[in-house]
Amino acid sequence: MPILGSIIKSAIEFRSKIPIESLKTQNPYKAQVKTLRKLLRNAQVTSFGEAYGFQDFLKHRDPVKSFQQHVPLHDYTTIHRKWWYRTLNGEPYVCWPGQVKYFALSSGTSEASSKYIPVTNDMLRAIKKTSILQLLTLAKYDFPKEFYEKGILMLGGSTQLEFNGTYYEGDLSGITAGNLPFWFQHFYKPGNRISKERNWTTKLDEIVKKAPEWDIGVICGVPAWLQILLERIIETYHLKTIHDIWPNLSIYVHGGVSFTPYAKGFEKLLARPLTYMETYLASEGFVAYQSRPGTSSMQLVLDNGIFYEFVPFTIENFDEDGNLKPRATALTIRDVEEGKDYALLMSSCAGAWRYMIGDTVKFTSKPLSEIVITGRTKHYLSICGEHLSQENMNRAIEMLENQMNISVREFAVAGIKHENMFAHRWFLGVDEPFDVELARTKIDDNLKLLNDDYRTERLHAIREVQVEPLASDVFYNWMKRQGKIGGQFKFPRVLKKDKLEDWLSYLAELKNKIS
Repeated sequence: MPILGSIIKSAIEFRSKIPIESLKTQNPYKAQVKTLRKLLRNAQVTSFGEAYGFQDFLKHRDPVKSFQQHVPLHDYTTIHRKWWYRTLNGEPYVCWPGQVKYFALSSGTSEASSKYIPVTNDMLRAIKKTSILQLLTLAKYDFPKEFYEKGILMLGGSTQLEFNGTYYEGDLSGITAGNLPFWFQHFYKPGNRISKERNWTTKLDEIVKKAPEWDIGVICGVPAWLQILLERIIETYHLKTIHDIWPNLSIYVHGGVSFTPYAKGFEKLLARPLTYMETYLASEGFVAYQSRPGTSSMQLVLDNGIFYEFVPFTIENFDEDGNLKPRATALTIRDVEEGKDYALLMSSCAGAWRYMIGDTVKFTSKPLSEIVITGRTKHYLSICGEHLSQENMNRAIEMLENQMNISVREFAVAGIKHENMFAHRWFLGVDEPFDVELARTKIDDNLKLLNDDYRTERLHAIREVQVEPLASDVFYNWMKRQGKIGGQFKFPRVLKKDKLEDWLSYLAELKNKIS
């Protein structure tokens, strides 16, 4: 009899019925003002707070206005060069009270090759609180009580963090997994021993070996790596689908990258549909999560240690490389509009201040504070004014998969010079034969439907669209060569400058080996 499952389900349903004050009685802007006041109050004794006069902001009737007028916008390079390097050196009270014990290593998809993001104890507590809030949303789904006793497989970075004598460093997934509450250990897979493994290949081997011993109900992780794991389990045990070994698998919690291009290939591994729940857990904090069924949008967490600002992603605010212009305009949640792209800024209890994390978002419902991630500031393609977003690219590939009944495991696109004008060169990771010329035509046609600027530039400046078919292993092996295999690492959707040169050099090496 699933006694534990009954208890957990009853607790979730009971707690979900208790009104959460900030969501019920405050509007989003008031919740954000309250959050900023708390951040300023805590950080006024830090070097950053003293330098910019946080104490004075708190005396004003409008602390948000004072904060925006006096604190500059930051990207990683500017805030690290002036402030975070001191935190890395072990200095306390730089941008947040106390000494920072953990640093999350980002995937390095833009700016520095490896970014060190501070993770404070306050941020870890905030992440735990938001994780519990997301857990409570299960009350809105009709899962049987038996489901609440099943295992939760979290495929992330190693919990065996590197220690340099001053701080620990590693993937945020590894840091948070190493700080799980004791009651969660009963459900957590792959368990402490395997989670500590630093070698990604060895970790996958161990999970595949243990898979028959587990009764998994929930899987969590980046789509590309999780798909590889499920395929290996199916192949190793000669299964038709993953449900042959995990019959109770019901939920996939994903984040970090759009699931859209992976959906078709992923669903071939299943005997029945899963409930998909998206999360927005960045290295800088837990930003948003899918709070209700029937939507693909995520609700911003407005009252848990993060104050948000939104910079309209326009030529007035960003240059062609996706860098902030000096006089960029930042809006609060009160002033945003639905359907427009914004670069996300965060001020947080980890000591980030007006910090651009590199993602772009779009509000799908302002009353519900719901958003979708539309891409990266550095991963837009606009070599001649076509303004292609990552959202456009993901949708075009999804349409291609349905039109040609193929599974595109990975893809990337580059803008190149061609006949004194320009061309787009698409690299498609497809592990099956397909009509390359038809795919080229379909991608081109799809983007013309999705983006008016692209359609215009195809008549004038973009003279050709090229498609190069590649095995999916080509993408993963390149990432391995970059030292970015497993965990949170994702293949960049737009290849520019040094990354494009390295990628083309890598492809040339492969062709030379074959010939």
